[in-house]
Amino acid sequence: MHFWQPLTSSIDLPWPALLAGWAGLVLFSVLITRTMLHRVRIMDLPNQRSSHSQPCPKSGGVAIVATFMVGLILLAGSGHAAMIGSRYFLGFVASALAIAAISLYDDMQGKSFAVKLWTQSGGALLVMTFGLVIDQLAMPWFGMVVLGGLAYPVTFLWLVGLTNAFNFMDGLDGLAGGVALIAGLAFALITLDQGSGFMPLVSLVLVAGVFGFLLFNLPPARIFMGDVGSAFLGFVFATMAIIAARFDHSHTSFLVMPLLLFNFIFDTSFTLARRVLAGQRLTEAHRGHLYQRFHQLGYSHRTVSLVHYAMVLSQGIGAYVMVHIRGSERLFVFLPFLGLQIVYCVWVMKRSKVKGESVEGER
Repeated sequence: MHFWQPLTSSIDLPWPALLAGWAGLVLFSVLITRTMLHRVRIMDLPNQRSSHSQPCPKSGGVAIVATFMVGLILLAGSGHAAMIGSRYFLGFVASALAIAAISLYDDMQGKSFAVKLWTQSGGALLVMTFGLVIDQLAMPWFGMVVLGGLAYPVTFLWLVGLTNAFNFMDGLDGLAGGVALIAGLAFALITLDQGSGFMPLVSLVLVAGVFGFLLFNLPPARIFMGDVGSAFLGFVFATMAIIAARFDHSHTSFLVMPLLLFNFIFDTSFTLARRVLAGQRLTEAHRGHLYQRFHQLGYSHRTVSLVHYAMVLSQGIGAYVMVHIRGSERLFVFLPFLGLQIVYCVWVMKRSKVKGESVEGER
């Protein structure tokens, strides 16, 4: 079995024109981000759980959303990509817009986590209403398992779970944006390699929006993406995984996205499980995530973000290898990355206890 094959695609795309269009979208994202930075005053005020000490605008995610929507409109009218069915495309756009609008309102009004969870649940139900559902999964030894009645609960948990994972992990300068940039590029390359003409372009449109914003969000950040950016990114990535696996003609393995974002998924899952076992309320804000504890050990925003970038790069390589493995054995590719996250987790937790950070992390 040849894992390291050159990237090829059966789709003939006009790359010079597409790259010029991509550059235009990046510029559009830059202009919107600058506007949100200087003209719109939706501020993130520091508190005892913040990793920053000065008020900072938190509406940068508007640039990501606006660029993505403009890019999708151009893509739909260009005729260059092998589009998915209009029903699924409409469901994708409508649900993503709903998540963005509700999240922007949350940024402006400072709603509680419980309210955000309800609104995210509504977005998940909306996308499933349009038929975007995970109806089968590959399982070791069992092969492809049809979910039947479990399809909707599994899809709901995936959509809401990844939306919140991105939201929870957006706590340091450049972290969520950089991870989204790398994961988006990796997903574009992998789906292109699998023969898709639609998903690579959608991924690159998303990357364009993130790139323009990230120029202002790298440490020291001048603007944050806010919930309108982080919840939107998590939701879009989750929906893209479903589309690529079930409704794009390439049928790229659904497992690609969970592997690309495995560091975010592991951190969120570990933190939530630990808080449940400790009897703590999940709706209360805290600083107990592994990346936050890593930062509390004295490492800079840049260092923590770079470590996570390296994780995503390695996971991207693993995802490329995985799609060239046949059958449900693909799941075994997760094992080395699970081991890496366990080692990282043990190191952070032990160092936190040594430095007396364990108490602060739970506040």
